[in-house]
Amino acid sequence: MSSDEEYIGEGTGDEEDINVGRVGRAGDASSRSRRKKQRGGAEWEVSRTWETLVEGADGTISSTVGSLLEAGKRKRLLRDTTPLQRGIIRHLILILDLSQSMSEKDLRPTRYLLSLRYAKEFVVEFFEQNPISQLGVLGLRDGLAIRISNMSGNPTEHITAIEALRNQDPKGLPSLQNGLEMARGALFHTPSHGTREVLIIFGSLLSSDPGDIHQTISTLISDKIRVGIIGLAAQVAICRELCAKTNGGDDTVYGVALNEQHLHELMMDVTTPPATFQQKQSTSSLLMMGFPSHTVEAHPSLCACHSKPSCGGYLCSRCSSKICSLPAECPACGLTLILSTHLARSYHHLFPLINWVEVPWEHASRSASCFACGVNFPPVPSRDQWHSAESQARGVSMSSRYECTVCKNHFCIDCDLFAHEVVHNCPGCQSGTIHQIPSAETVEPCTSKDRQYPDQMDTT
Repeated sequence: MSSDEEYIGEGTGDEEDINVGRVGRAGDASSRSRRKKQRGGAEWEVSRTWETLVEGADGTISSTVGSLLEAGKRKRLLRDTTPLQRGIIRHLILILDLSQSMSEKDLRPTRYLLSLRYAKEFVVEFFEQNPISQLGVLGLRDGLAIRISNMSGNPTEHITAIEALRNQDPKGLPSLQNGLEMARGALFHTPSHGTREVLIIFGSLLSSDPGDIHQTISTLISDKIRVGIIGLAAQVAICRELCAKTNGGDDTVYGVALNEQHLHELMMDVTTPPATFQQKQSTSSLLMMGFPSHTVEAHPSLCACHSKPSCGGYLCSRCSSKICSLPAECPACGLTLILSTHLARSYHHLFPLINWVEVPWEHASRSASCFACGVNFPPVPSRDQWHSAESQARGVSMSSRYECTVCKNHFCIDCDLFAHEVVHNCPGCQSGTIHQIPSAETVEPCTSKDRQYPDQMDTT
């Protein structure tokens, strides 16, 4: 059978070597271009990433690598710190996709094992950021919704239940409707002063639903349940519609993971309490809580939460029932029992610590070491080298110094991370130490929307 197109065969390795030996340098380039065209064009090109490295201010590649590490550490800190009304008492249902699509290996080692590992880390971080909240875990498998752990404020119970899923294999098809209906039933009796949220880790491109899922979406809207979805494969139209309608038209709560690190970032972003914009203030704005003290008994007695003998525990301030761990709800009288530290750790979400600004080389000579940990800063180079590294990542200081706009003290990147994500307080402001700035270098305190020096270019 004849063909209109001329057949171009691929040469063997010996023939290519002979051709390369016969031609000169110019002919060698044309020969390589012909072979590249025959083998598929750009697919055979080599990406020389080492040629795209940019040297730092000190003329070495190590400074560029250090700036990339700083950018990764400070990425989560560059967010809006405007005080907002947030729901610090959260009730969240985590739904995991346990269907056969989770056995894919595009996320290492598999989607299933990676989601289980990140789910355990999510539980720990969730209760670290929301100590007086409640969490429950569900699963989607064989067209059904299964209960993995009940709504509870004890992270150990959820981690143990998620760890038990490693002995099972993903199978069947998921059902978004069944999972949402079970989550709605679990959140139905939650008090009105807390938020109702659902987070779905969805790795499939379809949903095997027994009925009309749009009716379920309407029911979720009437029950004021917010749904957020993290996809592992691709965007799905029903998932975007579900997130947009249950969040007042905001579809940013639906994201698709690009890689393992992106999946971890999407899940950790959910640990921050969402902003609440209530049209009408509830008539009952006060919530009764108990703050019991830890007690140790001489003889073991049964606890009210697990009916197991123990010597230590917490006695309810209303009915004196013994509870193993806090925060919890008293099984006898229903009083919410927490510690004062739990309430203090939730308070920082309402008034977050303002972001620290990057210190340029012009003002770097004011400090030689970090105010908090005492680590030495890199020395200030000559003036002609200040602007040699113009390709710095966003939010990264060329001088490795970060300044609090209130106390004017300089800190390193690790102390910046520790102050904003762990202690949520500035060491300089808490110690009452204010750095005195000469009148020639006086800098006005900047707000969260204006994070720059007067003589510094806008890096936001």
